[in-house]
Amino acid sequence: MSERKLFYPERFKTASQYYTTGRPTYPKLLSRRVAELVGLTRDGSVLDLGTGPGFLAIDFAPRARTVTAVDPSPEMLAAAKANAARADVSIQLVQGSSYELGPHLGRFHLVTIGRAFHWMDRVETIKSLDALIERGGAVALFGETYPEVPANAWHKEFQALIDKYSTEDPARPQIREGAKNEAVLLDSAFSHLERISVLEQRATPVERFVDRALSFAATWHGRPGSREEDLAVEVRRAIAKHADADGIVREVLEGHALVARRPREVASD
Repeated sequence: MSERKLFYPERFKTASQYYTTGRPTYPKLLSRRVAELVGLTRDGSVLDLGTGPGFLAIDFAPRARTVTAVDPSPEMLAAAKANAARADVSIQLVQGSSYELGPHLGRFHLVTIGRAFHWMDRVETIKSLDALIERGGAVALFGETYPEVPANAWHKEFQALIDKYSTEDPARPQIREGAKNEAVLLDSAFSHLERISVLEQRATPVERFVDRALSFAATWHGRPGSREEDLAVEVRRAIAKHADADGIVREVLEGHALVARRPREVASD
């Protein structure tokens, strides 16, 4: 049964300016591990669906013949283009969404989705991708968490501020409710699931946490008035308590990928 999803094409128009500096990139080792698991070679093609600022597309560009990066937001695609140029890699940018998947995009060995699957009609998206993914190919859902270690003492208060500014977000139920991604995939053609994670220690300036908070589109719907300035002040004050004398916070990020493949193809590996 398909899910009913609301689509917010303008949602990230303002928040997109903070994605590159605010949102953490994935550990580079993670893309390598995923490529090895699914047998992606330099002859293969990758589709990065909901590419945002292009982090995953850029990570996989050296590991594939072509990477097609799709996003409905022109602002996000502009950020992805600039980031790819900065990284000196080539990616193909396409304005579109999961609701516009079709053979015009090509065939792929791997489809990556980072922090975007919850915006899609997940059931119908996987059905559409089944027709685009070649034999032996896979879907990989990427995300990040912050383990409960001393270096991440900042996270609870940071998340509380994001929640505080997001209370009136009209998309909040869509983000928080619904079946887990694992349940959706287990009921699809790609029901063989494996999880890969890489923990990485990072040194992050306080101002990056401010940008990270402002990159959440939900925070722009939370309170009337000067939301941007108010949130920035509160985040800066909260995170500064965890910084050293140079304004640097030591954090531990766990990048993870849920890799989904067709069971019959895994059995024949």
